[in-house]
Amino acid sequence: MAALAETMPTARARVFHEDDRLLVSAGLYAALGLTIALPLVLMFLWSVADGWAPPNVIPRDYTLSRWQAMIADPGLLRAALNSTVIAVVVTFATALIALPTAWAMARFPFRLKRLVEIFILAPVIIPGLVVAVGIGQVFLFLGLSYSIAGVILVQIVGTLPLMIRLMTATLETIPDDLIHAARSLGAGTVGVVLHIILPLAVPGLLAGGLLSFIGSFEEFDKSFIVGAPVVETLPIKLYTFLDPYSLQLPIASIIAFILLLPALIVFVIAGRILRDDLMAAGMGKL
Repeated sequence: MAALAETMPTARARVFHEDDRLLVSAGLYAALGLTIALPLVLMFLWSVADGWAPPNVIPRDYTLSRWQAMIADPGLLRAALNSTVIAVVVTFATALIALPTAWAMARFPFRLKRLVEIFILAPVIIPGLVVAVGIGQVFLFLGLSYSIAGVILVQIVGTLPLMIRLMTATLETIPDDLIHAARSLGAGTVGVVLHIILPLAVPGLLAGGLLSFIGSFEEFDKSFIVGAPVVETLPIKLYTFLDPYSLQLPIASIIAFILLLPALIVFVIAGRILRDDLMAAGMGKL
């Protein structure tokens, strides 16, 4: 068997050369077009189509009347403002709560640490609708349902596990010698946090903050259970136009387009201002 195994050809990873650049680039751009560009184009066509029925591949007539009506709709503006304010508050609150928790997870060994990690990740492991129903009952008892504060708190439950995981991976890379050197030079706890920990934790904060903002801005299950119909965000408003009994694809496409716009802007800005090593460190790869 050993001799037979030696004679059998072994699979080797494909090594790409300079001549393969055109082929690889074409494949990547094709995948990008199918997964991002094509859905965006279809949504935009639905939003401006003045009737689109088979067998027409593209609409024959176009109109901007729906865009004008939706932009002038105070309900849409209120939902967009609610989503933006809630996402900003959730992002900062998540970072504030996650930092000390991640520091404890990264720097202090203790018993049942693996069990605590699983407990922290539980809201991500369990389906969001199950978490929303359970928390909704508690919030109803506490009087937090149908309020902005309740929606913010329930969204933090969903964004906190990922932020803690990213911050833990980032804080684990901070050398102990650097902290000891700062203390030996007279820095107190506040000085160490402000001048050592926070500057070095920027990669995790940026990566986790961006993901928390997008996760909050596009969150539906928990916000719907806790806040609707009093607190209306963009995902909740989108759901009202996707009701099977009153399906309005053109209007839903406009809201979906508006809902995706901040996510695209955030990731484009992140690609401009963040270096690859910073994002990799935030993801725990350095």
